[in-house]
Order: sequence, then C-alpha cells, then structure tokens
Amino acid sequence: MTKAPIPAVLFLAGLLAASPAPAQDLEWQSYKGYDVPFVPTPYEVVEEMLRLVDIKPGDVLYDLGCGDGRIVITAAKTYGIKAVGIDIDPVRIKESNENAAAAGLAGKVRFIQQDLFEADFKDASVITMYLLTSVNMRLRPKLLEDLRPGTRLVSHSFGMGEWRPDKTSAVETPYGDERDVYFWVIPANVTGRWDWDLTMGSRTAHYVLEADQEFQAVTATVREGDWPVSVSEVRLSGDEISFRIDAESDGKMVSWLYAGKVAGHRIRGAARPAGDAKAAPVTWTATRNPMTIVAIAK
Repeated sequence: MTKAPIPAVLFLAGLLAASPAPAQDLEWQSYKGYDVPFVPTPYEVVEEMLRLVDIKPGDVLYDLGCGDGRIVITAAKTYGIKAVGIDIDPVRIKESNENAAAAGLAGKVRFIQQDLFEADFKDASVITMYLLTSVNMRLRPKLLEDLRPGTRLVSHSFGMGEWRPDKTSAVETPYGDERDVYFWVIPANVTGRWDWDLTMGSRTAHYVLEADQEFQAVTATVREGDWPVSVSEVRLSGDEISFRIDAESDGKMVSWLYAGKVAGHRIRGAARPAGDAKAAPVTWTATRNPMTIVAIAK
C-alpha cells in the first residue's frame, strides 16, 4: 500500500493502548511508511469474520493486508477453500509462508507482496480486511467497481464511512475488550430507467421503473403508461432485487411481488400476485437504458 498520514497511525495506536494485550500479540513492526502497521487479528475475531461471510464450497477468499497470514490459513484449513493474502511488507509475506508451511498448507495457499491499490482480486467471492477507515475509504471505489455483485466483504473494527454495513457483530477478546466486525454484500448497480411488459389476465401492461441508489439502498418510482403506480418494499442484495407493485388487473387492484436477478442491463425473474400462493408465477424481463445508469457511491 502507499503512504498514509501519521495521525491515522496514532489513532490506531490509541485504540491499542486502550486494549491491553500480551506483548507478542500486539508487537508493532517498524512503521516503514506503510498505510497500516502490523497488528494481528485475535483468533476469536478471525472466526467471527469467517462466520459472518458464510463460507461456501468453491469460495475464493482474499485477505487485504494479510499480516502473518492467519485469516488465509484459517479459511483454507477450516473450510477447504482457495485463499490468497496480499501485503506490501515482504517481512509479513515471508512470515505468512512460514506459518502456512507449519500448518501443512505449503503450496495450498498463496501470499502476494503487492500494493492493495494495484492488486487484482476480481475473482474473489469473499474479501477480509483489517485496515483503517481512511484506507477502507480509499479502497471503496475499487471494491465497488472491481468486485462482482454478491461478493461478501468483512472488516475488523473499521467501517466504510456512509456505506452502512448489512450486518454488524461484536466479539469479546481475551484482552478484555470488544471488537466490532462489519459485513457488506457488494450490490449490483440498478440505477436508471427499466422497461418491461407483464401480462395480467386478459391484458398486457407496459411498466417503466426509474431507480435511484446509494450503495445497497434503492428508491424507485413506477409508471404504467402515463399513470404512476405504487411501488414499495424495494430490496437489493448483491445481484438479487425484489419489490412490490400495486396495479390494476381486469378492473381490480392486485399487488404483484417481483423478484429477479440483475445481469448488466437486464433483470430476469418472476412475478406473482401477493397473497395467492397457488398462482403460477409470470416470467418478466426488464431492460435498462444504458444511458441512464449513474454511480451508486455519491
């Protein structure tokens, strides 16, 4: 990583001073001008981070700022997944490889000496981090742009500014303090104008949905032709979106529940009348005008 102002480091030092711990676990290596000094994550926090991201077979985990490699090693040994660590400090990379060999994982995990801001981790399905909020904020555009929607992201102690986490957990450590763990799912960008047709009973209606978005929070308006209709319960998780529309069908109002998967400028899914579990779902495909898409981080 690149150089950061000293006050950010002093802030982290203050946090550590408030949380007494064995010297071997909080031993600081020389700062060397790096963004973040090496401070190991307690194993209780490692376990909670991996629990929150809900590791699945086939996951690919990248630990950004891997330190001594403990998150990578724990993920590979406990869950049997592919795991990669990235750190700019060659001392940490050497230590990580030694620890992996001691754990019987030589050649089964990978550690890369590289600046995080230049690293390629597009194939990740899980990202873990213990950096600083200032570093997280600088990484945030890269994370949102490079990672696929649905990628799970977890950070020890430090957040992402106004990008609120999807979940937060607190962990008691042996040091007598409590650490926060923050979890996010990378959201698809659903901003802009979406059009689709839906057959309801004896007629086909044309809908236009216009969506605004800030991170995973989406607001929308919907029209049927020139008439506004009610849209509510808009939810986005990764590339999965759902919402409710109250619309007319054969002379009466019917609430339709939509669910779909976002893929570029298309959403494909199914809609069904609310409250009628026996009703057959109706397939729908919405297409976005690509000229209407905007950034989701403001």
